[in-house]
Amino acid sequence: MPADAFDQTKAALLTLGGQRVWSLMVTLFGDLAQAEGSSIDGPVLSAVMTEMDVRPEAVRVALHRLRNDGWIVSQKQGRTRRHALTPTSRQETLHASARIYASPTAQELGWQLLMLEDTATAHREEMAEQGFVPLLPRVYLGSSLSKPPKNALVLTGGNAPGWLREQIGAQMLEAEYSAMLPVLQLAKSSLNSGVLDALQTTVLRCLIVHNWRRIVLRHPTLPRTLLPNDWPGHSCHILVDTLLNRFLQPLPDEILPS
Repeated sequence: MPADAFDQTKAALLTLGGQRVWSLMVTLFGDLAQAEGSSIDGPVLSAVMTEMDVRPEAVRVALHRLRNDGWIVSQKQGRTRRHALTPTSRQETLHASARIYASPTAQELGWQLLMLEDTATAHREEMAEQGFVPLLPRVYLGSSLSKPPKNALVLTGGNAPGWLREQIGAQMLEAEYSAMLPVLQLAKSSLNSGVLDALQTTVLRCLIVHNWRRIVLRHPTLPRTLLPNDWPGHSCHILVDTLLNRFLQPLPDEILPS
């Protein structure tokens, strides 16, 4: 592995956008300290954020915001301050993790087409929360597990024609996935397990999960049969899964040398 491969990959992940400090921290806590009773010591948090080129003052502001929002709680033990998810944020994190860390080889779902009684039955935002994407006014598509509104006409889907798959794929953040794909390919080809130390591994995982999270949580989960074969989200999902299994998360107390 080239000596600067980690720095090149880190820089590429940082340039994808959406790297607000408080949001990076949300990702870090979700990946590193999600389990009940887990916490991140102040020195560990500072080291991780410094490695991601975040200034100390920005870390303090983000911590203040997350405490005020009830996302984390901070307690001092001796001379060290420890930060942990609150019970509410832990539940929200677990809910999101089911989507973020889902296997790309999970059993394929069927799909359904539904027509609403009228345009006032539900708004697009409400339908998206239930797992549906719009096709036409009053007409939506979703997985067979998505719950349709009351009085909707529901039809079970079969083989989706190519034009339909292309139309749905265009709504599913193709540009964002296309931008992320070459960065993930760079990480896969240039980084090897056993070479990165615990701090670098933590930073790499945080940036991968963060960029994946900010895209995948913005659209419903649809069966592959409703999306184009070359939809870049599929390739991104496979690479994210591959990299997270290659670079397993260290325990919080393993990140800094003792």
